[in-house]
Order: sequence, then structure tokens, then C-alpha cells
Amino acid sequence: MTTGPSALVLGVAQDGGHPQPGCEGSCCLGEGTIPHLTTCVAVLDRGRAWLLDAGPDLPRHISRLAATDAALAGILLTHAHMGHYTGLIHLGPESMNTQRLPVWGAPRMVEFLRDNAPWDQLLRMENIELRVIDGPITLSDRVSVDAFLVPHRDESTETVGFRIEGDAASLLYVPDTDGWEGWDPPIEHHLSQVDTALLDGTFFSDDELPGRDMKAIAHPSVEESLRRFADLDEQERRKIHFTHLNHTNPLLRRDSDEFVRVARAGMSVANEGALFEL
Repeated sequence: MTTGPSALVLGVAQDGGHPQPGCEGSCCLGEGTIPHLTTCVAVLDRGRAWLLDAGPDLPRHISRLAATDAALAGILLTHAHMGHYTGLIHLGPESMNTQRLPVWGAPRMVEFLRDNAPWDQLLRMENIELRVIDGPITLSDRVSVDAFLVPHRDESTETVGFRIEGDAASLLYVPDTDGWEGWDPPIEHHLSQVDTALLDGTFFSDDELPGRDMKAIAHPSVEESLRRFADLDEQERRKIHFTHLNHTNPLLRRDSDEFVRVARAGMSVANEGALFEL
């Protein structure tokens, strides 16, 4: 393991996890199905860990941290969709009973947690300390974080992405966006500023959920992303790792044709347990 700061991928599945409860399809119940935890990344430095998102698999994310000997030092939230914040409930007295654990969020995210049960109990019991993201966040003397707004379905809160800057490398974390259009500056600019990018790969194709209006659950399909990034040079394409994979996404199977297609395009699928130097 690197002696400098690093980013550890703890989970790569979309909000419902994989297999997803209630799914009886081969994508979840097929022979050889490998479970995946909900999307989460741990930023590690000198025995401390800060989580990017806290979804329903938080207890298992914490268990995976045990191998790093890093203690949970804080959580940074992207938005208030199920797979990104509901794990906070485990910080309460019924479970971890943390003491004033820093939890960062954009202004509406912080307001949402402060004004709604059961999250407000975490404040009253002093399990968490809410911190509004209003500029760069210094996690340690070697790691800082910049947040930026991302176009997404913002029913309850805004959505942000994170750029993690270490003393050796940087990482972009964007698990959710409605698409790559409308970004200002464009996603390619953000890619040019980092060494690694974990990007929204929720659905491989636009026809992945028969009977559902995909526009109502907008995400850039991986097929769309492969087309958009095809003209980037090899070094830029190599930065891209798709994450936040829906249970129907064939990229969850490493032996799928789609997985091979991503590799041939010079990009990757995020792998649980992957460690990136920062």
C-alpha cells in the first residue's frame, strides 16, 4: 500500500446495490453473480479516512476500512439520493454512536439534514457536526477537496462532484449527473485537471430498463460516454473509470462483451478494492 495519501474504492453499485432487492432477473440471481456494494470512496491519509458518500452499505464500507487501519475522520456528501446519504443513520447511538463526526455538504444538503428526521437527531445527539461546503476543504496537510455543482435531479438538494487533490496526484469523483451536456466548464476540462476520474456509469445503454422512462432517471449512458470521449487522447481516456453501476448494467460482469468494449475504448470499469495514489 502506498505510504502517501490515497483513494480506496469501497463500492461501485448504484443506490440499490447489487444484487438489488426485489430483482429476480439473471443480472442479480444468475449463476456466478458477484455482489457489489453501493458507490463509495475512502480518502486515506496517515491513519485517517474520509468517505465520499455514505449510502445504505455504510456498515460494510466501514468493515472494508479495517484492512487499512484507518479511522473514520469525516464524510463528504454529494447529494440526497438514497445511495449517497442514508447510511448516516448508522452514526447514531443505536449503532456507531460517533462523536461530532464532521459531515460536509452543499448548503441545501446541510439544510435538508438539519430540518428533517431522523437526521436531525444525529445533530441533537451530537453524533455529527454539519459543515457547509463554501470553498476548498482541507482534510490534512497533504489532501484538499474542491466541490462543484453537477447537473442532476435535485429534488431535495443540489448535487456536487468532488476533486480530491493530494501531494502527488488528483482524483475526480462524479457518481451522478444527468448527462455531459450543460456542464460549464465541460467535463473534458475537469478531466484535464486530474489523474484519475470516477464517473457516472449507471446504465450501459438507454434501453436497459424496458418499460421505464429513462428520461425520468437521466444519466449519461456508458455508450454515450464512449462516443463522447472517443476523440480524447489515450492518456485522457485512460483516466476514466465508470462507477455507480445499476444492477442491470452488464459492466458488473467482467466477462461481458460490454466490459471488453470499454477496455478496448481505452477506459475502465471501477473495481472495488482499487487504490489510487493521491
